[in-house]
Amino acid sequence: MASVVTERERQIADRLYGRRRIVNGVAVVLGCLTAVFGLFFLGWILWTLVSKAAGGINPALFTQMTPPPMVEGGLLNAFFGSAVMCGLAIAIGTPLGVAAGTWLSEYGRARKFGTVVRFINDILLSAPSIVLGLFVYTAFVMQTGGRFSALAGAIALAFIVLPVVVRTTDEMLQLVPTQMREAALSLGVPHWKVIIQVMYRSASAGIVTGILLALARISGETAPLLFTAFGNQYWNNNIMQPMASVPVVMYQYAGSPYESWQQLAWAGALVLTCFVLIVSLAARALLLRNKIAND
Repeated sequence: MASVVTERERQIADRLYGRRRIVNGVAVVLGCLTAVFGLFFLGWILWTLVSKAAGGINPALFTQMTPPPMVEGGLLNAFFGSAVMCGLAIAIGTPLGVAAGTWLSEYGRARKFGTVVRFINDILLSAPSIVLGLFVYTAFVMQTGGRFSALAGAIALAFIVLPVVVRTTDEMLQLVPTQMREAALSLGVPHWKVIIQVMYRSASAGIVTGILLALARISGETAPLLFTAFGNQYWNNNIMQPMASVPVVMYQYAGSPYESWQQLAWAGALVLTCFVLIVSLAARALLLRNKIAND
């Protein structure tokens, strides 16, 4: 009787194993097909971008101003404007984001108000960028007499940077082992010194990675700048005046009937894509280096 039961159990196990192998094979095939499908369109997009923009990559692109219609030129003022506004946005959003993330991790973790702040931050993180641009337009541009400026554009971009840095700082500080915090406090070190000298040092790689990812995100934002910085065909280094940016120039030139402008739009898109790729690789390399150091 025992041998009969054992044989029956073996048959049931074989059927279950065969069914699981079939299901696993189907899932693997579907996963591979889905990956190939996504990579195909990604490769198509990249090939189109490179083929369209290759003719516009030349020294003039980085040394000449945005031209009038049917005239050769470059995107020097747009590159400068994007660098200025992204730099200001990081300078505004990073300190506020790190401070808010630190408060959430160290003081607001067990408070209801901390839960509310996290919920609002998540909403801000997923808010459409055009809504943030309209908010800055109403709260800043309209209050200054309707004057578009690079500062207004930087403030709009800072609202995009802020929730990313808050979330990253909060999560990275929570990943720091509790024993490190307790060991420092047991030595009589003030809490604020523990945060600066222990917590920040341990979570620095993750925080910097979040800042880099925020920079990569805002570098391609167009909608907030249409309502704030607006654009400028000429060189301008005054942040209280309208200033050109690569995404806005791409938006304006890509839909124009002039081939020279369309070529500049494609070239700007390729440069912007390469910049985002480099920043993303730098963020991943930083995380990998920190992981190897911890291991």
